[in-house]
Amino acid sequence: MKIKLKQILRFPEIASIIDEIIKLNSGSISIFDHEGNCLLGDLQALHTETYPILLHNQSIGWVEGDKEAATVASLLTYLVNREWERKTLAHETLERYKEINLLYRISEKLSAVLDHKSLALLILQEAMQAIRATGGFVINCHQDDEQNQQCEMIVVAGECSQLSYPLSEKISEAIFDFLQPEIINNLAYDFRLAFMASQISALLFSPLKHQNRIIGFIVLFSTKPVSYNASDLKLLTAIASQAANAIENIRFHEYRLQEERIKSNLERYMSPQLVQAVINSKDENLLKNCRKNLVILFADIRDFTTKCEELPPEKIVEYLNIYFEEMVNVIFEHGGTVNKFVGDMIVCMFGAPASLTNCEQRAIEAAIGMQNRLQHIPNHWIRDNFHTGIGISSGEVVVGNIGSPHHVDYTAIGDQVNVASRLQSLAKGRQILVGIRGRDRPHGLPLPFKTVLASFPAHGS
Repeated sequence: MKIKLKQILRFPEIASIIDEIIKLNSGSISIFDHEGNCLLGDLQALHTETYPILLHNQSIGWVEGDKEAATVASLLTYLVNREWERKTLAHETLERYKEINLLYRISEKLSAVLDHKSLALLILQEAMQAIRATGGFVINCHQDDEQNQQCEMIVVAGECSQLSYPLSEKISEAIFDFLQPEIINNLAYDFRLAFMASQISALLFSPLKHQNRIIGFIVLFSTKPVSYNASDLKLLTAIASQAANAIENIRFHEYRLQEERIKSNLERYMSPQLVQAVINSKDENLLKNCRKNLVILFADIRDFTTKCEELPPEKIVEYLNIYFEEMVNVIFEHGGTVNKFVGDMIVCMFGAPASLTNCEQRAIEAAIGMQNRLQHIPNHWIRDNFHTGIGISSGEVVVGNIGSPHHVDYTAIGDQVNVASRLQSLAKGRQILVGIRGRDRPHGLPLPFKTVLASFPAHGS
């Protein structure tokens, strides 16, 4: 910011005061700017003394004359510094207004962006409009599977937008050593980034920080010689702060979407209560192979192959999906986990992956509920033809992820699984066969409780 002495002397009130002083001294005072131009007084007059006019201890002119000239020099020094302070305040106010206006505009635009690359490009475009730059890039930082910090360039804008991959990778590695905002106005003399000097002359950058954790960097650069200043860096740092919050919001949004997808997929296999238990569980061994006391339930439609011959395959699939939806809803209502569908057969477990109380009672009540629900399905063909036999057994089994490295199923293996399957195969349509150890029998069931046979009449009978 420049202050010209000539402009100060043009102010009417100042010019009037100076004129009066010169008249009182019979014109023996002259005022010169720093280039030696006479602004007031007689250029030909002979003066005995010279007094500087100072702006922050730097001379911007002088006053020649006798001892009264010192008073004029002091007055002008005061007026010059006051004018500089006034202009500085006005400039800072204007810059602050521009900064607030810019950040407000960016904030409005950021709220509509939901992916990282679009967000980074928007930030770069806004920053390049506000700060002298011919290009810029955004670097994303994250931890790999081994908890090592990795940085990668995700967006490049402006000139040098076709940075070669080796160069962009090298930049990403070098920039991570900078933990604070910084200005480098001549890359050729900075050993850390000198490898970029052939393409970039100067740059300024700021880390993207969230809760004192670096999640990336925003960098602006110029391919032409330029001198970035503290004001430029301050503005970029403010933009970086907005960007970091927006990036973290996007990450949180993506995490929530992923969590909802996982939850939705889990709810295809187990009740909502169990899904929440799995999500909230801090037990890392929850889905690992282990021995566990479970209740296994098999449900199969009798003579299903024969029934399939009566209708087109598309219709059978439609009816089977209706049947599965109703049966699974009943299983979930009682806290069961659907293990698998094998053709028309349903296999489910009670007590895994999360433990349940009264597993035996839940399984039997679920089986009764399944038979009752089947009799009330609105489709009469399903009611008349889907006659289900159910087998239930309980005991210790091995449960967990079983399969190959490329595909696993969460399932149970053991004698009690075979027993439940055998009981199901023996059960007639609308029957439930239960085999549970006496000490595991549900409260209220009759003794002895080795095998229970329940039969359900046809709908309406």
